[in-house]
Amino acid sequence: MAPFKTLAALALCVSTAAGFAPVSPAAKVVSATELSSSAYDDIQKEWESEWPQFAKWGWGPSVQAEKWNGRHAMFGWVFICATAYAKGHGLIPDAASTLDLKEWGTLATISGKYTITNERAIVLIANAHFFAVSLLATICPLPFSDPLLLDPVNDNYEKTIARNNEPFGYLPEFKTGLTEEAEILNGRMAMLGLVTLIFATAIEQKPMLDIVNEWIGGNYY
Repeated sequence: MAPFKTLAALALCVSTAAGFAPVSPAAKVVSATELSSSAYDDIQKEWESEWPQFAKWGWGPSVQAEKWNGRHAMFGWVFICATAYAKGHGLIPDAASTLDLKEWGTLATISGKYTITNERAIVLIANAHFFAVSLLATICPLPFSDPLLLDPVNDNYEKTIARNNEPFGYLPEFKTGLTEEAEILNGRMAMLGLVTLIFATAIEQKPMLDIVNEWIGGNYY
């Protein structure tokens, strides 16, 4: 019984003394946004020091580049869904027929072995056309749109550069409507979706349109 009383007395003394122990300062809690902003600043400064000729025009790790990457990804999804709809509703003429080698020559083959179908040729031509339109929109934008390449002599150059120095972080604030936050979130989801689609078609060895059609329950065709 004596050892038990001794242990109880020691525990009481320790607990009492703990109340007079100095309190260590509370550690500062760093949010994910602050952490990502700090990492972003370091990467951006490193990029500007190594590639100043590109950083001057807004290329590299910047809010401007993320916006345009997201826009192209969203446009890609619109094109993919439109192509799947056209395929499912018979809007592509003679989709299953192959191209005539006498008319198209080597353009009708893949790696000189297989002849492509009329459907694939139309999709390739449409992709090339929309890519050209998108490229021109980034280099030669309309007056009401923002350019991909920043012009140092433009009136809004300093404003855009200042915006690039304020990243959105891992998870931007949720704001609906025509806002920068909504555009960034939609663009990120579109880019992530395209990466997932590429991995899916590589693993399952199926065309992208077939995989997208499966994802929506076969509603396209």
